[in-house]
Amino acid sequence: MPIEQKYKTANWEWIDVTAPTEEDLRFLHERYHINYLLLEDTIDPNHLPKYEEVGDVKFFLARESTDLERRTLNNISDISSKLGIFLLPKLIITTHRTKSKSIHEVCEELKKENPDNVTRDHLALKLALRIIKTFDDDSRNLLEVMDAMENEIFLKTTNHTNQIRRLYKLKRKSGLNTRILNISGEWITKFKTLDLEEVEVMDLLDKQKDVIADFDHVNAQTVNLISMFLALSDQKANQVMKLLAIYSVYFLPITFIAGIYGMNFDNMPELHHKHGYYFTLGLMALVVIITFIYMRRKKWQG
Repeated sequence: MPIEQKYKTANWEWIDVTAPTEEDLRFLHERYHINYLLLEDTIDPNHLPKYEEVGDVKFFLARESTDLERRTLNNISDISSKLGIFLLPKLIITTHRTKSKSIHEVCEELKKENPDNVTRDHLALKLALRIIKTFDDDSRNLLEVMDAMENEIFLKTTNHTNQIRRLYKLKRKSGLNTRILNISGEWITKFKTLDLEEVEVMDLLDKQKDVIADFDHVNAQTVNLISMFLALSDQKANQVMKLLAIYSVYFLPITFIAGIYGMNFDNMPELHHKHGYYFTLGLMALVVIITFIYMRRKKWQG
């Protein structure tokens, strides 16, 4: 069933809605008198996080990080999914289009403690903390991936074309996560309006700032890694050009000598000399040897 009663205590009830349909939204609207425009926001896949309050209904629209790996990272829906939280008198309603890791973890946490000791607002706080934790887990994973890629780049164990694509994807993902977390500040600060201690709300805000700082670090390190990767690629290209230049230095004087004796003039005494051919070959070899010694002393070649 898409509409499920998770918990019910003497003070509050928790209803969870998975992949809501138009019929489910009409039911919630008629049963709990929730503004239909708010309910429609929960099925918009690309809706940004926000907070709205209409009458007795407090609506937190959050986004949690997902483990889904998509080929393209163009929108925030490619790395996250929505989690709507409606707070009504003695009632909390959560809505989500896909399976929610945050809700699952909160349910497991409630099994270990007495739900009667948890208030409605504290349940909302638990959900918010779990949502932030999904981004924290993602930032740690990106850091590990970035460290592995850094080793691969310097050890040259992977294809360069694939490497730059992976770096771009890493940068894109960290940038989208940072955007989501910055926009999420709107609904996170509204937890100050709930019946919670100030230190609890500040803890939530601190966790948000810490995760933003982690993603900023990932983004900055990825940019540096891309710069180093391009610098190493340029260095490799320069080594190839250096090698070609060295060979051209050897062959330039030899080509010059061959060009002189390739001219079709009648009066060229060397052409009729008995040992002219061997003298010319010797001259070419001498030029190559002198060039080699000179370049070794200048340390222009290894």
